[in-house]
Amino acid sequence: MSSVILYEHPLSPYAQKCKIALYEKGVAFELKMPTAIGTGHADSDFLKANPRAEVPALVEGDFAIFDSTVILEYIEDRWPTPPLLPRDAKLRAKARMIEEAMDTHYEPINWGLGEIRWFKRAEGEQARVIEARAAGQARAFYAWLERHLGESAWFCGETFGWADLSVIPYINGSTGLGVGPSATSKLGRWQARANARESVAKTAKAAEDSIAGMAMVGEAVRQRLFKREYRDHRLEWMIRSGGLDVVLDGIKADTIRFSNEFH
Repeated sequence: MSSVILYEHPLSPYAQKCKIALYEKGVAFELKMPTAIGTGHADSDFLKANPRAEVPALVEGDFAIFDSTVILEYIEDRWPTPPLLPRDAKLRAKARMIEEAMDTHYEPINWGLGEIRWFKRAEGEQARVIEARAAGQARAFYAWLERHLGESAWFCGETFGWADLSVIPYINGSTGLGVGPSATSKLGRWQARANARESVAKTAKAAEDSIAGMAMVGEAVRQRLFKREYRDHRLEWMIRSGGLDVVLDGIKADTIRFSNEFH
């Protein structure tokens, strides 16, 4: 079998869900972090694997793919045992729907909080407004997730799978940012079960260890050494959550970027 490489950053929930899937299936793989990630000047080998210059990207031999959902689909097709998607068509659709909602509607909540807490994009009243809106959005989303969890142990029944690994990176991220679910809530108890799994615990530990390196990123932004990607749902979220000035100031200072051009 060809060697498998996963380009990642430990804090990326998109990369985390792919790591959890690989761990769950017992696939041997190598982790690589692209050089100069976050600066807008990714290394050429990484760009060959993902012209969008975003993690994750998966390389197996001379085959490379990007986009976390496409990678999950490949992992499921390439290594079908144990299955992460249920057999029932409705449950499979439910798992994919939950993943899509987390990736596009929920992800910018954590990302926006990171922009304020770590990258110091806003301060004072503006920061308080954005953080309050993020916390309110998270609480509303938890109610939606609990409805889909129902009385089951996992989102699609009695087996940990696709939907669960798509949710847990975001919920753990929110907990680290101080807006996670109550430990005694239905979602909080699900979170504890998920974190007890070796695949999740290993992934969460790597994320936790990397947070120490975020202490200086605010200064890096001020020195224009770091360019965060604002695209799609992130850009929309920041504008509608009170951060239009954040976007305009970042464009003016050249400390934000948008999606890469394909070459």
